[in-house]
Order: sequence, then C-alpha cells, then structure tokens
Amino acid sequence: MKLRNLALLAALGLAPAALAQAPAAAANIPKPCTNCHQAKADELFANLEGVAFKSQSLQLKIDAKTEIVKFDPKSLAVVDAGSPKPVDALRDIKKGHETKLTFVEKGGVKTATKIWFKGPIKVAPEKLALYADVAALVAKGPAAGNYVLVDSRPLPRVQEGTIPTAINIPFTTKGFDALAAQKLPADKSKLVVFFCQGITCMLSPNSMRRAEALGYTNVKVYREGWPEWTTKNVGVLAASHLKAAWLDKQIPHILIDTRPASEIQAGFIKGAVAIGPAQIKTALGDFPEIKVKAPIMVYDAGDGKAAMEVASSITKAGYPFVTVVTGGFGAWKAANYDYYAGQAGTKIAYAPKPRPGDIGIEAFKALVANTPADTLILDVRNQDEANAGMIKGAKLIPDEDLAARMGELPKDKRIVTHCATGVRAEMAYHKLKDKGYNVAFVKGDIEISKAGKLTIAAN
Repeated sequence: MKLRNLALLAALGLAPAALAQAPAAAANIPKPCTNCHQAKADELFANLEGVAFKSQSLQLKIDAKTEIVKFDPKSLAVVDAGSPKPVDALRDIKKGHETKLTFVEKGGVKTATKIWFKGPIKVAPEKLALYADVAALVAKGPAAGNYVLVDSRPLPRVQEGTIPTAINIPFTTKGFDALAAQKLPADKSKLVVFFCQGITCMLSPNSMRRAEALGYTNVKVYREGWPEWTTKNVGVLAASHLKAAWLDKQIPHILIDTRPASEIQAGFIKGAVAIGPAQIKTALGDFPEIKVKAPIMVYDAGDGKAAMEVASSITKAGYPFVTVVTGGFGAWKAANYDYYAGQAGTKIAYAPKPRPGDIGIEAFKALVANTPADTLILDVRNQDEANAGMIKGAKLIPDEDLAARMGELPKDKRIVTHCATGVRAEMAYHKLKDKGYNVAFVKGDIEISKAGKLTIAAN
C-alpha cells in the first residue's frame, strides 16, 4: 500500500487492518434449511443434541458445528408444534429434532429466550400418500403403477439410502423448476409422489406446491417419508453412493455379500461379510442390538433377488436402515471400484463411530485406574452430586461455572471431562475446545461411590 494512502487512512482513524476482509460470520442455520429459511442475527436454526437442566444448557448442532446455549428455566418460552409448553417439556424432545430459538448474547455467552420445535407439516388429507399407498406403488414399479416417486432431499441425504424406484429432485428455491422440467413426466396428469425427511420436513410439501404451479394436477406427499419407510421396508443405495458416502468417509456400517462362496472368492467389496439367504436366520444372532441402529447394506451379483431376500429378513427382524445396493457387485465392478479377492469374513462386527472427543468407556476406565501426570480428570457435575463420591484426583468444576473458572485449568495438560451421563461432559468439552484446551470427554452412565469406585455403563 502506498504511503500516501496509509497517511489518509491514519487521518481518517482507520488502521490498514480495517481493509482486510472481515471473518465470515458463524453459521446460524444448517445449509439445507437455507432453501426455505433465513436466520436473523439473534436466531439459531439447529437440531437439538441434548439438554442439561443442572447446568441449564442446550447443545445444538448446525451442520457439523456444535453450539452451546444457556437457558433460564424461569424465563425461557417453549413452543412445541405451535403450542406453549412448560420448560420441563424439553426433557421429552427427541434428539435431532429441528428447532429454532432466539437468544441474547452477553460476554460471548448466548442465552435462549424462546425456543420453537416444529410440529407435523400440515398437508390437505386428499394430498397425503400413506405408507401402504407408497409400498403398493413400489411393489408394482413405475410402469405398472403409472407413477413417479420423487425424493426431495439434498444429495447427501439420498446417498444414505432412498425408497426403491425414487428419482432425486432436491427442493431449492432456485433451480427446482429447471430440474423438474428435466425429470418430471411430460404427462402432467401422471401421479407424482414427493417425500423427504419426515413429518416436520418442508422439502416435499414445497416440491408439491411448485409442481402444482408448473401445471401438474395429480401430486401427493408421503409426509412420513424416509424415516418411516426405513423402519418398515427395505431401501436402496447406488454403488457410487456406497463408495462416496460410506467407504470413502469410513463411516461404520454392516455390508453383506449374499453371493455363493465361489463368486465371493473371486472378488468382494471391502469390509463385506458373506451371508447368503440360507444363513441369514442364524446370522441374526450375531447382529448388534436393534437400538444401536447400525446402517446395513446388502448386495448380490446384480439382479437384487438374493440381496432383497436377505435385506427383507433383516427388516422383518426389526432392524431399521437396511438398504440393497442397486446393481450389486456387477455395478461396483463396472464402475472400476477397488475390490478384494479371497476369503470374506462370515461374522458380523459393528462398532459405532464415537462422537468427536469421546475417548470411550474402556479408555476412561484405564485413566481412572492410573491417571498420567499430564492428564486431569474434570468432574463437571454439581456439588451435591460430587458429595456422594468423586474419582480420586479429579477436579470439580460444575458445568454451569466452567466459563467463569476456566482460568483454574492447566493449558499444558490433557483434560478429560465426565458427568453422570455424558451430556454435560460433552458440553464442557466443546466449551473448552473452543478456548484452545486439549480436551476429551466420556459418554456413559456413571456412578461413583464415597470411596471413589467408578461404575460406568454405555447409554
């Protein structure tokens, strides 16, 4: 920058740094939601991750970012499905529920003033397609059923699995009409059924309204969408999506190869377990608990018959999130994706991916048994909980006091937080991580005796 320009800036009271681009504001709304909504400066659109009444904190997720917001139970207004609710209703809200809140910020701490939870989207009864209707159409297929089924979700969601026969037209306020012109049928009287991410999701109702504006006269919404379908029926997954969304990202899953042993030995997809239709009934005994909700993918040589038989058996046993890889191993090989030759495993093994920062129960037990000099165990429970028993050598700072007492914590040590369940411990983890601490936490149901004996179980 020339000296005369610097002098001018100085005369105006501006430092050269003022010309630098300001840092981007932190996201206050998930990217998919921007298709329909805009968030104001004092608003957050997010998914609820957890509620800690003892520390009066909400943990929220905005895309991949975690946000911790305080609340005062005496003044927080709660609205669920359009109706005012007592603050205690927060205990019953399911994890992952879409929420919007307003807040005030002081000293870098956000405090919620009002929080809304979405209720079921209102759709005229004659415009609703029920599960039985969609299942009957899928069983017939688009030609015999004379329909088009449209997944209105963005591609990352579709890559996790979709309803058989569906095409993808993501709803956006810009670009939907052009995509619809390419993918929807020329016959505007043909039945078109839209679906998305469940009863609170606006993508499919908005898609239906846009289709009507484009002249389509026989449009419906399967409002319960993918979340209901995947608890009752088998979904499908493209080979390219299995690779991009699961294998490349190393997201834990169960992958089953249903082909005969001789075919599997000639080539199989990485991580696949060999279980054919004749073995699936016995193999179910080795599956993880249903409540774990492990994603399960099944493939065969290509026609889908054996894969669908095995996948249907798994779904009927009560497992959600079961999909068949369309085109099977043939599609995988035709895409020139890597595969392995030899003997595939025959035993199901699944370990969920831990939440960021979670060291796991066994590692925490080892820390408690022998805490290294460079590690501090931080108990973020309340004083009354700690009075019943604390881990030997742990430091107690209740989560609600953490912001004011961070100066008591060493920057040259690893800090591992715990509470009674993991909810407050995870919140403390994010607060400390944001301030540059080397920190981790443990998730689990914890009890500590007066003598300091730890009992911990997965939750």
